[in-house]
Amino acid sequence: MRLVLLGAPGSGKGTQATSLKTALGVPHVSTGDLLRAAVKAGTPLGLKAKAVMEAGQLVSDDIVLGMLEERLAQPDANTGFILDGYPRNVAQCAALESLLARIGQPIDIAVKLEVPNELIVERIAGRAAAEGRKDDTPEVVRDRLRVYAEQTEPVAGYFVSKGKLATVDGVGELSVVFDRILAALPKA
Repeated sequence: MRLVLLGAPGSGKGTQATSLKTALGVPHVSTGDLLRAAVKAGTPLGLKAKAVMEAGQLVSDDIVLGMLEERLAQPDANTGFILDGYPRNVAQCAALESLLARIGQPIDIAVKLEVPNELIVERIAGRAAAEGRKDDTPEVVRDRLRVYAEQTEPVAGYFVSKGKLATVDGVGELSVVFDRILAALPKA
């Protein structure tokens, strides 16, 4: 199963990806984790990314795509993967589609977790309080949600145009949301 998880920050993508990884027997590939690991390991792409980040800039799509290609070439991804955090815009969708066509691993489905913004603000504020984080104020979260709506929300439309989007209600008990996701996946 080759799956892209979509949803606003705080919609539960990472939490659900952990459960899906076990259920589907495929790796959870987070581009944020890939970047941090590559920088820490000092790989050639990691060194490029580190230089860009230290200059206060965003890591280019080419660098992220290169890291993604390296990760998907690993044996555990031969039978599929769960992408979380990528693609973040329509240009990245096209680049990802091209990469996956080249390696013979096209996306089976994108699943979008639908959660109302105010619930996301509550979730993140609760998580921030529990973890002692001061940076996740309601104002900061609302700004992230605005940026998501402007830049990342159109990704769902891209997958709709390919006939590969399932929208799932992301509100409820974790196990209930997980079951909704499983029900939305194409049957082998």
